[in-house]
Amino acid sequence: MNDVIQSLPQVLVDGFILGAVYAIVALGYTMVYGILELINFAHGEIFMSGAFIGTAFLFVFSGLGLFHSLPALLILIIVLVLTSVLTGFVGMGIERVAYRPLRKAPKLITLITAIGISFLLQDFVRFITELKRGNYILTGPSLFNTQHSIKTHSILSVFGNAQIKSASIIILVVAVIMMITLDFFINKTKWGMAMRAVAQDRETASLMSVNVNKVISLTFFLGSALGGATGVLFAVQYNTIDPYIGFILGLKAFTAAVLGGIGNIRGAMVGGFVIGILEMFASANLSTLTSGVLGSEYKDVFAFAILIIVLIFKPEGLFGKSVAEKV
Repeated sequence: MNDVIQSLPQVLVDGFILGAVYAIVALGYTMVYGILELINFAHGEIFMSGAFIGTAFLFVFSGLGLFHSLPALLILIIVLVLTSVLTGFVGMGIERVAYRPLRKAPKLITLITAIGISFLLQDFVRFITELKRGNYILTGPSLFNTQHSIKTHSILSVFGNAQIKSASIIILVVAVIMMITLDFFINKTKWGMAMRAVAQDRETASLMSVNVNKVISLTFFLGSALGGATGVLFAVQYNTIDPYIGFILGLKAFTAAVLGGIGNIRGAMVGGFVIGILEMFASANLSTLTSGVLGSEYKDVFAFAILIIVLIFKPEGLFGKSVAEKV
């Protein structure tokens, strides 16, 4: 138990970083579900595509020698903006081609379509990466690898000190900025009001002169842009990526959205951080707590066990509200 307490500061640091990634990806799920009641399982692959697009930009900038002439932080900001725009348009294209024609179809049809788009993006990215690099596993340029020590031992003697990379600090700051900006956009702007109106009642919103198709396209653009930007942050943090990173991570982000209350923006944020912290706690301490019976590789079980528990006891999520089925 002493080891568990001693490692707690590091677990919290790593959990917040991972949770920030889950939270932003979860926002894409919850935004689309809130408006279309569609679980966009291709969203994890949008995240993955963003990681590859961002890494490709980093390789290009490195080849041009810009790492020596421009600050690394400025390069990261440029890559984030470019990748966000590109993945935003990818999300809009998927909605226009794959989802809009099926908007009045049974939900099972659109769910199967989303899964099909997910596999299509996986194989497309793998094909392009193998064609250009000879291997679908990609290791990007290393950025912001300076380690910083957090002196938690001086706060409480039972705690050990925690370590955090510069990349992790940047990820957390950028993630918080994106979440605050999205929350402001949804709650304080005209387009955000239109999105909330469409989520409440699509038909009535259209009668009130709201362009439903534009609102839905904007929702996919924003969700995909955030997912793509998060993919870049993930690649900068962990360096090595492959076309399948979006599958499990997407499922965990969906779990976070369900935990917070699917369709609830702030709930998705909280759910992401909760899942991230619990997963890192399991990864660091599961072997100790079970006397070696379960190793850290069982950490993924935590996320899905939480999903099952939430669905059984509080299916609307922590911040969701029980609503009647729309007919």
